[in-house]
Amino acid sequence: LTFEVDDTDRFRDDKLDILEYETYDLAPMEPSQVFDVTGGRPDPAMYQFLRLAKLGGKDAFLLESIFRKEVWGFMSVPVSEDNERAAVTAVIDACENALKEMDEIIDEEGSALSPKLQLCALVRGSERQALERTLEYVTQEAEALDLKEYYQERRLKDLGLDSDWSPEDDDVSFGGTRVPGGADYDW
Repeated sequence: LTFEVDDTDRFRDDKLDILEYETYDLAPMEPSQVFDVTGGRPDPAMYQFLRLAKLGGKDAFLLESIFRKEVWGFMSVPVSEDNERAAVTAVIDACENALKEMDEIIDEEGSALSPKLQLCALVRGSERQALERTLEYVTQEAEALDLKEYYQERRLKDLGLDSDWSPEDDDVSFGGTRVPGGADYDW
């Protein structure tokens, strides 16, 4: 399956900069990436690339320069429900399109096949099976988006701000309090 950062994406330059930064020592990642599907769970690198490619809206703050060194790592796990939905939908659409293209080829071939075309048909059958299994898996993922933990929840947990508030927690003095004239300065 082939995916790319959209040419009309207003954050395209930032995304390409992130791809280049993350692969600087290696050959820079291109804005168009090809991923193999083997059936079942898709390649985590595909999701990571798609999360970055589909990043926008309220999640675009992650493209700010302050996050530049960490943003690729952030993309390895779900960012937001909207972003995850866009990534999953991209995989579903790509699988469905590939299956439709295969149907068109099968309709054109007819029933009398040479030995070479029979081998091609066998390989295509395996590819179809992998696409169908991947489509099934990703469709289930799309139905369970509300069960995933996203960037905001993870960040609040990291900061210890994910617990419920209670009146006992109202004391946020963080140590001592300052009182006017309460200093023991000897000027």
